[in-house]
Amino acid sequence: MSADRPTAADSEPQYDERRRWKALGVGLVAAFMTLLDVSIVNVAVPSMDRALGATPSDLQWVLSGYALTFGLVLVPAGRFGDARGRRNAFVFGVALFTVTSALAGLARSPEWLIAARLLQGAAAGVVNPQVSGLIQQLFRGAERGRAFGLLGATIGISTAVGPLLGGLLIQVGGEQQGWRWVFFVNVPVGILAVLLAWRLLPARPTGRPDRHRLDPVGVLLLGLGVTLLLLPLVQHTQWRGPWKWALIPVGLAFLAGFGLWERRYARSAAPMFDLRLLTLRSYSLGALIALVYFGGFTAIFFIFTLYLQNGLGYSALVAGLAITPFALGSAVASALGGRVVTRYGRPLVAIGLFVVVVGLVATVLVLRGSPSGSVPLLTAGPLLVAGLGSGLVIAPNQTLTLSEVPVPQAGSGAGMLQTGQRIGSAAGIASVGALFFSSLASSRNDWGAAFRQSLLLAAGIITVALVAALVDIVAGRRADHRASTAD
Repeated sequence: MSADRPTAADSEPQYDERRRWKALGVGLVAAFMTLLDVSIVNVAVPSMDRALGATPSDLQWVLSGYALTFGLVLVPAGRFGDARGRRNAFVFGVALFTVTSALAGLARSPEWLIAARLLQGAAAGVVNPQVSGLIQQLFRGAERGRAFGLLGATIGISTAVGPLLGGLLIQVGGEQQGWRWVFFVNVPVGILAVLLAWRLLPARPTGRPDRHRLDPVGVLLLGLGVTLLLLPLVQHTQWRGPWKWALIPVGLAFLAGFGLWERRYARSAAPMFDLRLLTLRSYSLGALIALVYFGGFTAIFFIFTLYLQNGLGYSALVAGLAITPFALGSAVASALGGRVVTRYGRPLVAIGLFVVVVGLVATVLVLRGSPSGSVPLLTAGPLLVAGLGSGLVIAPNQTLTLSEVPVPQAGSGAGMLQTGQRIGSAAGIASVGALFFSSLASSRNDWGAAFRQSLLLAAGIITVALVAALVDIVAGRRADHRASTAD
């Protein structure tokens, strides 16, 4: 059998290998749909606010809740697909995503919408690990590389077109009801994906069913810890009094419990996350960079669309166009970064982080005082620069972070890296959003001042990621110097 063909252990008997690329196409469509909902909803937030009378914390939960449940479900869903069959998990995830998208579009209250978004994020977390798992199951050699390349392109395109597509749907559907079509558009796509997936995806599990692989206690401890850390930030303006901050040490205690449980669990079964990976400098610092960077840059689009639409009165379409320079710059630089990361290593990531900070600070400078002219045009250049820097961060950092992870821990390492990114997104939206709404209230609805202060906080968070990258560079050079001296 050719090296480019899956073995009998990797795919079910009688599976027609000619259907592999069609199966991949179904998987990519579903991945596009779930990842699109990370960015497309940003543009719709102001319309939801006006239509449902949402509070600031409601708006933050609409975005951060999706990212939170998305991240928490990723690893256990991937393990479930490995043990019980990826087709079953994929079809269930897409069906749940389709139903919850319809429920979100039908929402009559902020609470209804938040509940639907939490379930929608969990469904997205079920779907995405099945796509990468199917690529590993069905492809080998150069074909696997091409398949993963298509997945990377899908991720980039979904990020780039999300804001613009959201703006177009709201423009067509109207300011009051157009935001509902941001969710309804998933329904026909999801139904078609379920039908095709059941026909095209291999059904047989790649391993024996094993309840211990799911680690429900680890999932619960991690979820409780992160949620308790986020609550005081998201509910900052709603919950009065200092007692809410007591939830932070409680959340840290649950995360400590998660670490202790995973260490104990590893003695008898494969844990949700192998803590030994943190002893690898490239992984621990790379995961920290990913966590902090996503905490900084994801929140930018949330506050920018609120500033443009609610603060300055621009349409959702214009707001989507205003975000597009960042997305396009990121897509272009990602293609370049993937090619040269092995040559330049972590310094490439550090350069990207520095460029992002420069672009965000430049955005603040062009908006200082009372800017004359069109704000979307004024910010296009700085945001393009920030996007170019972002493209040199995300994919190259993931490559470097996983470069030293042993093959048996590759799935766990990659899953927890993605989980950290989603948790960082949720925390960033909560913290930057809290400052935005607090500044807005204290400055008597000075939207420009609130946006600039929040953007500076986001730039400060990304600067922390830059420091972590510089620490990794210095530590790496010292290690190389010691090795050369020893030789």
